[in-house]
Amino acid sequence: MSRLGNLGARLYRGEVGYDFVGKRKLWYGISILITITAIVGLAVRGLNMGIEFKGGAVFTTPKTSVSVSQAQEYAQEATGHPAIVQKLGNDTLRIQVSELDTAEANQVGRQLAEDMDIPAGKINAELVGPSWGAQIANKAWTGLGVFMILVVIYLAIAFEWRMAVAALVALIHDITITVGVYALVGFEVTPGTVIGLLTILGYSLYDTVVVFDSLKEGTKDITKQTRWTYGEIANRSINSTLVRSINTTVVALLPVAGLLFIGGGFLGAGMLNDISLSLFVGLAAGAYSSIFIATPLVADLKEREPAIRALKKRVLAKREAAAARGDSAEDGDLEHHGEPRDAAPGEATAAGAVVGQRGRGRGRPSSGRRR
Repeated sequence: MSRLGNLGARLYRGEVGYDFVGKRKLWYGISILITITAIVGLAVRGLNMGIEFKGGAVFTTPKTSVSVSQAQEYAQEATGHPAIVQKLGNDTLRIQVSELDTAEANQVGRQLAEDMDIPAGKINAELVGPSWGAQIANKAWTGLGVFMILVVIYLAIAFEWRMAVAALVALIHDITITVGVYALVGFEVTPGTVIGLLTILGYSLYDTVVVFDSLKEGTKDITKQTRWTYGEIANRSINSTLVRSINTTVVALLPVAGLLFIGGGFLGAGMLNDISLSLFVGLAAGAYSSIFIATPLVADLKEREPAIRALKKRVLAKREAAAARGDSAEDGDLEHHGEPRDAAPGEATAAGAVVGQRGRGRGRPSSGRRR
């Protein structure tokens, strides 16, 4: 078995682990800082909306020796607006200029033909109205709202309302960071970007639900035992699914990174940036939020319940009593005077959800000699 596989097995059994829930205030602080940076970037720089949302014209040239930088300079001089130029197959160019009407587009087309030494009839001009992009945006917002409502309803029924709230906060966290990165980087927002944003919601929710399912199994009849607090069981749930979350995220990020850095950056296929950046940032943010935000937030909300607070007091009191008697961590699995320990909640049904070092089973005699 590989080293990563061994680590995953040890995390699953609870032999090793990292205290994600115990350090939740640190993760909250990091997320707040990143979110504020994204919001400030969005407020200061704004989004670079594509021609589909602002309206304009797209000019497609035949095969030409004019470079991308020269064509961009010609277009900006002819229109007075920033131009986006992309090189297509067979040395043709796609010149995109926003905020042009029909008369202006015809004039710009003739000027470009003259500057680039191309017959005017060979340049294809296509007008794009802003209403089309507005319709896409409205439908996207409608779809996002319906998706959020359905997610909250499903998680509240399948799990509980606290998990639904935590998942909703994680989704808003992911969307805010992704949109903020677009504002800071200055990439153009196109319908492909909107598709990418809607796609990452499913990936983000998947990792979160995996941990929630483990937590649900692990906290069955939690108040009937005195070994673990709710926060500790939540932490074990994160650790038991950690390697799985990392593996699925890396596998999903690799092809997206290829599109973004190789296709969009190295090969210059700028149209791939529209969807690949939103997918890349959203997948990374979703993996982060499912581990560092969603489950710790559930633990915070759950530990406000009187029954869970009382459980925590009993667990800590029992540990203090064991420490006063000088019991070791291994002996702490047994109650005082040789009584068997409480079984961890969900231990019989979900071995991976709440796992600790294999202790002596219920009813099994202790190693001490009977007198």
